[in-house]
Amino acid sequence: MRGLDFTAVDFETANGFRGSPCAIGLVKIRDGQEVGSFYSAMRPPEGFDRFDPHNVAIHGITPDAVAQAPRFGELFEQIHRFIGEDVLVAHNAAFDIEVFEAALEVSGLDSPGLSCLCSVRLSRANYQLPSHALPKAAAEAGYQLTAHHYALDDARASAAVVCDIASRRAVGSTHRLFKDCGIEPRTMESWQGRRPRESRATRQVRTMAHLFDARLPAPPPRHMPDLMRWQDEGKNLPPSSVADPGHPLFSQQIAFTGNLSIPRAEAKELVAAVGAATASRVTAGTTLLVVGDGFEAWELSTPEQSAPLRSSKARAALRRQAEGQPLRLIAEEEFRALLGPDWPVPAPAQDTAAAPAESDR
Repeated sequence: MRGLDFTAVDFETANGFRGSPCAIGLVKIRDGQEVGSFYSAMRPPEGFDRFDPHNVAIHGITPDAVAQAPRFGELFEQIHRFIGEDVLVAHNAAFDIEVFEAALEVSGLDSPGLSCLCSVRLSRANYQLPSHALPKAAAEAGYQLTAHHYALDDARASAAVVCDIASRRAVGSTHRLFKDCGIEPRTMESWQGRRPRESRATRQVRTMAHLFDARLPAPPPRHMPDLMRWQDEGKNLPPSSVADPGHPLFSQQIAFTGNLSIPRAEAKELVAAVGAATASRVTAGTTLLVVGDGFEAWELSTPEQSAPLRSSKARAALRRQAEGQPLRLIAEEEFRALLGPDWPVPAPAQDTAAAPAESDR
């Protein structure tokens, strides 16, 4: 397929923070054929390098396995040189481009503004499958994915999906192939030196060094959230019948959106214990929407002046507010204050290595 040129990419990460890459696989495609590949294990950026057991169980990469490997920041020049001017392709492009963005951000490196196309979306637009997970899509493309979550094999499988669909559609140009399917590239922000304003996710993780920084003592297992399942809703438990009516959350109806520093299911258990009801969506009865992802109180009190609230729950809450429903959006900091001593994770000790950058917004 003349003109079918791109580089496929896949990352594995050490924990639930995108800026914790521990392996990368790259496969270069020219005219629909593989012409080169690159693989490296790596240590995640310092301060974001604790390995979550759940991630290790998925990809098998342990701290010992990368102990002598270079850090992401030491490898990026080589990675970028391999990519060159290519557009990237990944199976779930949003994830891989966010890994690049977050890892460059916390490493204090320039961002070249890479662009990435999504083979999941291409699969959905072309294959009739019950699941478009990489093993299923790769099998439909005729590629046997024998080492799923080995970054190089996953990158090769993603490339196979694109090449197969291009062949079926008889389209050579990578950009035309995706454009014909209504898919635009995801382009990361570009910057020079340190990122002018850190992302909310990075700001949030900096407040949780006790979880993410491998230099600090590991927290007790019961305080180590499953970082791969933060946003799982969990059960909506009935409010406790013995809760104190004087508690500030008593009788509130609460929904959650975005990542908190504890799993959402645990947050629901905590509020049920103090007499609040929870729901998995914003309803006519919702009185509080707890917004994670590092949002600050001022951004929620004046959303028109801050970055947009993109989650469907946040949009629904703002719409209901405008219609007169007595509903408040609160940030994790206020939620934590309302729970007071019931909050299960102690505030992290101040650590200069984990302090927010001066450009923190």
